[in-house]
Amino acid sequence: MNLFFKQILNKLKRKKHVEESEKAKIRRRIRNKKNVLSDMEKSQSAATVFEKIELLSEFMNAKSVLMYWSMPDELPTHNFIVKWGAKKQMLLPMVKGDEMLIKPFISTDELRKSDMGIWEPEAQREYLRQIDLVIVPGIAFDKSKNRLGRGKGYYDRYFNNKSITKIGVCYDFQLLEVIPTEPFDACMDKIITPNYTIQ
Repeated sequence: MNLFFKQILNKLKRKKHVEESEKAKIRRRIRNKKNVLSDMEKSQSAATVFEKIELLSEFMNAKSVLMYWSMPDELPTHNFIVKWGAKKQMLLPMVKGDEMLIKPFISTDELRKSDMGIWEPEAQREYLRQIDLVIVPGIAFDKSKNRLGRGKGYYDRYFNNKSITKIGVCYDFQLLEVIPTEPFDACMDKIITPNYTIQ
């Protein structure tokens, strides 16, 4: 390899290292802010966000909605999923290896905790039909509708070559001006927080 290409490669490695370091800082900063939220603040934020989503035409017209069964450090979704479970086909992700499979939400009794600590549908059948809307979690989003996840890339791989409306949801402090992005990162169509709507 000649000197020119070595220099280019080293620059790319340094750039990658800086971006990963910046992502780690953002994840740490957001985690610290989440840790001081009270249960009331979490539930009030979720109620405000999902009231806004219920008024969106994308949600009103959707027959199938893929969501996430929230973990303690995510904007709570349990009440919303249960509320709409009888009216729309609510779907939840299940992680298998490096891929994300989609399964129907039946009831809370049908959920089982995975090795990763995520509650997933126990239903055997995978949902393979068209999904009208995805409500997406994230560690952070920015005002250009980019998303920073946990770093595993499950959602980015799932969205690749699919045409689905994607709405990112989060607390206000998770919406930043700019976040580091990679070419394969999926962009959102909208981002909803308690006080902001980016579209």
